Amino acid sequence: MIFITVKSNLESTDSGESFKVKTSINSNIDTGLKLGKLPPDFKLTTITGETLTLSDHKGKKVILNFWTSWCPPCKEEMPHMEKYYQKNKDSQNVEIIAINMTNSDNIKSVEKFVDAYELTFPIPLDKSGNVMDAYEIKFLPETYLINSEGIIAHHIRGPVNEKVLTDLVSDLP
Repeated sequence: MIFITVKSNLESTDSGESFKVKTSINSNIDTGLKLGKLPPDFKLTTITGETLTLSDHKGKKVILNFWTSWCPPCKEEMPHMEKYYQKNKDSQNVEIIAINMTNSDNIKSVEKFVDAYELTFPIPLDKSGNVMDAYEIKFLPETYLINSEGIIAHHIRGPVNEKVLTDLVSDLP
């Protein structure tokens, strides 16, 4: 197994709090889907009631994130993801899809979380856990970066920040 660790200095939130971002980007992983492969498609309902599939986003770069409302590292990364999304959603041909692991969460907590962090990217709900299983999610948060050709380019375990997203997505075709 080869690990590429993204080192980060202390990051600060909008409230001025500092935290250390620990993220491992795996170029060859024992669990999870393999890099260079097509990820499985899925069909989920978002928190706003829309139907979403991964294949709807073919031709775009996709940041596919798995999270829960009770996960402290998920809470750390969400402001970074929203900031990245607001800066890049139109100019970089990129979409964030943040799948809530609703099978281990509850919808009221998810709604409060989305409102508290003012999240505007799509939040599909994995009520059955089938998508989590298909993507072999073992840790939270976990993120797959999928290039515009629909191929898995990166798999990240742990929270991401805006700089990590900017650096990794800018290298995707």
